[in-house]
Amino acid sequence: MKTSHIEADVEAMPEMMTAAETDVAVSAIVALYNSASFIDELLDGLGNSLRAYDASYEIVCVDDGSSDDTSAKIKTKILDNPHLKLIRMRSEFGEASALDAGLKAATGDKILYLTSRVRINPNQVASLLRELDDGKDLVVGWRYPRQDSKLNHIVSKLFNVIINAFAKLNLHDINSGVLAARREVLESIPVYGDLNNFIPVLAVRQGYRIDEKKIEQLPGKFRNSRYVSEYIRRFLDIVAVIFLTRYSKRPIHFLGFVGAIFAISGVIINLYLFVYRILQFGPIAGRPMLLLGSLLLVIGIQMISIGLIGEMIIFTHAKEIKEYNIEEIVSQ
Repeated sequence: MKTSHIEADVEAMPEMMTAAETDVAVSAIVALYNSASFIDELLDGLGNSLRAYDASYEIVCVDDGSSDDTSAKIKTKILDNPHLKLIRMRSEFGEASALDAGLKAATGDKILYLTSRVRINPNQVASLLRELDDGKDLVVGWRYPRQDSKLNHIVSKLFNVIINAFAKLNLHDINSGVLAARREVLESIPVYGDLNNFIPVLAVRQGYRIDEKKIEQLPGKFRNSRYVSEYIRRFLDIVAVIFLTRYSKRPIHFLGFVGAIFAISGVIINLYLFVYRILQFGPIAGRPMLLLGSLLLVIGIQMISIGLIGEMIIFTHAKEIKEYNIEEIVSQ
């Protein structure tokens, strides 16, 4: 069994491709964390589904710093399974890092990605790949029926409604953690932090054809979205994605618009108080409205200034920024 030491910086990952692996058609990337209790079932089912798909394949397991025997069990299976690879992270870096590390090690033109967090039926994943054969560029797995808590259902539904509304999508489970895509799709999308939850949004922004396919979710233990910090992070992620997909090259349109509203509101309030004092209707010192008007004016000017600074930075590096994606060039 060949072993490679993988650094935390995935950019420094050693080359893992051999001559025998260059003809792989499908690369399945599996993000794992403390999955020892069901890893055999997951990998066996995934292997069965990929064999039924009838194409050459590999399974790249990315152990995201598990504290149980996940990696040990995979190493044992690698001895009898040449289709398996293992990448073990030094610590828990998150699913976006696991996807990035797996993609760098994968060699197939079609990428199947799933995370053990969502516990889907691995025997059904080939159905996502068949949608790619029908002309789709990215297919999202729609967990149906859901087996996690009602709270997770409500949070997920609200999340999908918000994202579908601004991205003009019609998906039921955008951040399911299960998808199949052509390699070029994932390579053209920057995935870091928690942006792995928004891959369909970023892909449709690039003009790729998106669809979804129902896939069974298996019973198991699931983490519940109970903490306020999780909702704050998710809200900030939504704001970040809206900014990145709509205003990444024109930050003044976002920051300037909001700043202008604040500044104009502040000017109106302060102008009212100025006239109020000039006409001697009464004193204005110490009035909360004076503080509010001044605060809105200062915040508005600051936001406009930040937007202009962003514009200057983008203007300086405009040639390095690519906001388009060319599908085909035809000439005689």
